[in-house]
Amino acid sequence: MDYKIDEMRYKDWKRVSQIYKDGIDTGNATFETIFPSWDIWISNHIPKCNIVARREEKILGWAALSLTSNREAYSGVAEVSVYVSKKYQRKGVGLSLLRKLIELSENKCIWTLQAGIFPENQVSINLHKKCGFRIVGIREKIGKMDGIWRDVVLMERRSKIVGIDDE
Repeated sequence: MDYKIDEMRYKDWKRVSQIYKDGIDTGNATFETIFPSWDIWISNHIPKCNIVARREEKILGWAALSLTSNREAYSGVAEVSVYVSKKYQRKGVGLSLLRKLIELSENKCIWTLQAGIFPENQVSINLHKKCGFRIVGIREKIGKMDGIWRDVVLMERRSKIVGIDDE
């Protein structure tokens, strides 16, 4: 399948938010129940680390990085989000997006990427493992969804090129 990975733009937001909504609707992608406006969403993410898989003008999926903390000690730690349109899942789009996000993160001097994934979302867990993420633990009953406590698998990937000067 022919597509390119490039920076997310405002004009992509309608399709990006629809893919996000489809993920929300599965009940196994995020605790979020609504998606914010473009301005709020983009302000909570790392500049130049918001990407889409694009085939002509069609958005197949998207990925983004957000900071995990404003504290200086954690300036090189970011959280990963990857969402792929139902029609393009299991076709390598998520893998391409995550690999590009890793490259972008290292260009931004981010040494650790983390992802919180519902245990039921085995496809996402496997995708992250393919890109060098490892399971570091289970955050038990970390949040409620529809009145039910949910666990989250915490995964992380440590860069092999950024933040290794002290090791």
